[in-house]
Amino acid sequence: MKALNKILATAMSGLLLVGCNDLDTEPLGSTVTADQKEDVYANDPGMLEASVTGITTMSSLFGNALGTDYHNDFGYPALMLSMDTRGYDFVSEYTGYNWFSAQVGYEDHITNSVYTYNVWRTLYNQIYSANAVVSAVDPATEDPTLQYYLAQALAYRAFDYHALAQLYQFTYATHKSAPCVPLVLAENSDEVAAAGGAPRSTVEEVYTQILSDLNAAIALLEKTSVAPAAGRAGKKYFSVGAAYGLRARVHLTMQNWAQAAADAQSAITKSGATPYSRTDVAQPSFATADDNAWMLAVIVEEGDRVVTTGICNWPSHMGSLNYGYASVGAWRCVSQKLYKSIPETDVRKGWWLDANGRSVNLNSQQQDYITNTAGAYPYTQVKFAPYQGVIYQDVNANDIPLMRVEEMYLILAEAQAMAGDAATGAATLQSFVSTYRDPAYTVKAGATKEEVQNAVYNQRRIELWGEGMSYFDLMRLQKGVDRRGAGFQSAYVYNIAPDDPILILLLPLGEVEANPNLGDNNPESSTPMPVPDTL
Repeated sequence: MKALNKILATAMSGLLLVGCNDLDTEPLGSTVTADQKEDVYANDPGMLEASVTGITTMSSLFGNALGTDYHNDFGYPALMLSMDTRGYDFVSEYTGYNWFSAQVGYEDHITNSVYTYNVWRTLYNQIYSANAVVSAVDPATEDPTLQYYLAQALAYRAFDYHALAQLYQFTYATHKSAPCVPLVLAENSDEVAAAGGAPRSTVEEVYTQILSDLNAAIALLEKTSVAPAAGRAGKKYFSVGAAYGLRARVHLTMQNWAQAAADAQSAITKSGATPYSRTDVAQPSFATADDNAWMLAVIVEEGDRVVTTGICNWPSHMGSLNYGYASVGAWRCVSQKLYKSIPETDVRKGWWLDANGRSVNLNSQQQDYITNTAGAYPYTQVKFAPYQGVIYQDVNANDIPLMRVEEMYLILAEAQAMAGDAATGAATLQSFVSTYRDPAYTVKAGATKEEVQNAVYNQRRIELWGEGMSYFDLMRLQKGVDRRGAGFQSAYVYNIAPDDPILILLLPLGEVEANPNLGDNNPESSTPMPVPDTL
């Protein structure tokens, strides 16, 4: 096996962020400068296109938030791994090879943790770039190219604020008036600069802005004649279908059930995407945005710095069939409790190794590698294929899914049921699962809306495993974090109540010190105590 450089001291000391950049370079300490506005106000389409492309590529830059000493700093995909690790369905060991050990042990709940800085800087840096585009384009423009670029900036800004809102405060349904995150916009940048920083807006105010941005983005995308590039290349941009999909997510979080159902249906119809078939996912997959199920993605090229680092990327930390941190001990495993709940008739059972380290979804070469060469643990994931299907290669240039059409069917089913039509929601869920994943699947006859919602949640746990959605789900549904029976090391088996403040992040210390208007931080919480690992 190839040697993988151990950086154990750095990895474990990565629980704290020391030597932060000057806050003048931070998003809340910055504004779109007059020179920047002047450059892009020339409405040079090439310049604006480069700015919008810059927003999308920030999703996978190495070292953009924390610096190159941190191998867990590779854009939004790193946040996806962090969030999944904090939950209960995504099992990994607390080990030096695991750069997300702080999330395993909830040691990240301090105001100068790497995690909160990584979230804050990754998302606000992207917001800052989106604001530069918004500032440069007249919202009343009739130029289709400018309409398209403006829509991208608005949609990505909404995406980022939606993530921030769900990580720095409890869910909209119960905490509308609670302090959330500052709204720093192109539209208020002068005021923020004059005041020395923006105060925390309430959860409701943040969601109002998110919907305002999405409403505007959808309206622009509906009327512009510019279309994304065909296939994989266009999926780093929001199509009108993906914008409806994001608004469906937002309405689902807000419990605006009818609107969530309508937007999910529009996303399905307008995206033209179709779910993976059972045959498609009866093997390691989910590696390229060429697949028709994908609606929005982080597009990664072989020459990108995040790839040429070798190991500082999403496939390195996630992948079981490629070279990287996971394959030398930081395996990503499914909860044993969840795995055992999946019927044998469900093709997704093969997305993970069984108790004997085998999967029916692997061919003989893949099985031999995973068993005899890599020595993967039972329940290790084999959902995600290596780049171009080549085992144990060190070119980790996989694309990463941000939105698949399968999610839209699950949103539709949940929202239909919770809007008052449990029978229709159950029928939507049963049709989707039985057609694409498990032909024997049925929803209980006469299921209540809450039972349908729970059935959808269980399907989301399986279908979207490893795609950065699980933490948002357990927060919006107020599930808490019960790791009993999942397979965690005994010291990290927790049963965290849904209202425990450890579930929301503390604002970064540097931001608190630099912004006098920020107000109180979120409540501190001690590291949870382990509980007996009973089923």
